[in-house]
Amino acid sequence: MVESSRPELLQTGPLMAMIEQQLAEHFTVHRLDKGDADALLAQAGPNIRAVATGVGATAGGANRVNEGLLARLPKLEIVANFGVGYDAVDVTAAAARGIVVTNTPGVLDDEVADLSVGLLLATLRRIPQADRFLRAGNWPKGGFPLGATLRDRSIGIVGMGRIGQAIARRLAGFGRPIAYHSRRPVEGLPYPHYPVLRELAAAVDVLLVIVPGGPATDRMINAEVLEALGPNGVLINVARGSVVDEPALIAALESGTIAAAGLDVFANEPHVPDALIAMDNVVLLPHIASATHVTRNAMGQLVVDNLLAWRDGREPLTPVPETPLPVRR
Repeated sequence: MVESSRPELLQTGPLMAMIEQQLAEHFTVHRLDKGDADALLAQAGPNIRAVATGVGATAGGANRVNEGLLARLPKLEIVANFGVGYDAVDVTAAAARGIVVTNTPGVLDDEVADLSVGLLLATLRRIPQADRFLRAGNWPKGGFPLGATLRDRSIGIVGMGRIGQAIARRLAGFGRPIAYHSRRPVEGLPYPHYPVLRELAAAVDVLLVIVPGGPATDRMINAEVLEALGPNGVLINVARGSVVDEPALIAALESGTIAAAGLDVFANEPHVPDALIAMDNVVLLPHIASATHVTRNAMGQLVVDNLLAWRDGREPLTPVPETPLPVRR
């Protein structure tokens, strides 16, 4: 489908400059985060046929693509989400309206997997703490304390999609036992599958979480799971902040229920609890798992390419499984 005029698109928040430049070239763009959103939706909403979302549209954010917003966009056909996770989009409501939702899988798998292994090693070997120790001038007073190692640990991966499998391939090179939890076993994988999360936590020393956000995974890492992980256990979360019961995690770290945590994501980003910041047995990162120029550019181009495919009457490249192909109106 090639129209004589450019389709009208709603952008919910700031996106990468390379995305915004291409959107402006191919679409008539309306910004939900600029000026009076209600007035914009009243005027432009009936003609909006595409939405671009991602940055600034967190699961609890004001610019979430929810039922309320979708109801004001009667001609909407596609929501293009920046990021592999799309919990900021109500996919159930979108599917009910015949709206396709796309995300950006595949192009960030290796980057997130690399960072996940790095965060695990940094947490176990206390690399940031050692850096601070040296910079504070403490080395001449005595060596940095001996610490934990990956050598004596088994690793449990929570979630075994493409990124989980990429993480497993990397960790296999360290020669440590690997097991995983997912809704169902993944055919062809050599690692033991645990259908019950608590049982996986009890069987391993490291629990590395890489599952989508959303109601199905909300606070799945709870006090019971952390207790099963035990006092030698380490939690690594590179998934979504929502998948961990954050108060329960803080309590577990403070009490010694688990030994340490490495976190790239938080429940209320960009705000991180003071209790976590004050702890010396955690490594905290500002949600940077995919944050490299190469990977973010590839993600951004996939957002644009999904929208252009839809505009030209072709199937979007990476529709999420919950939503149908777009209905042409």
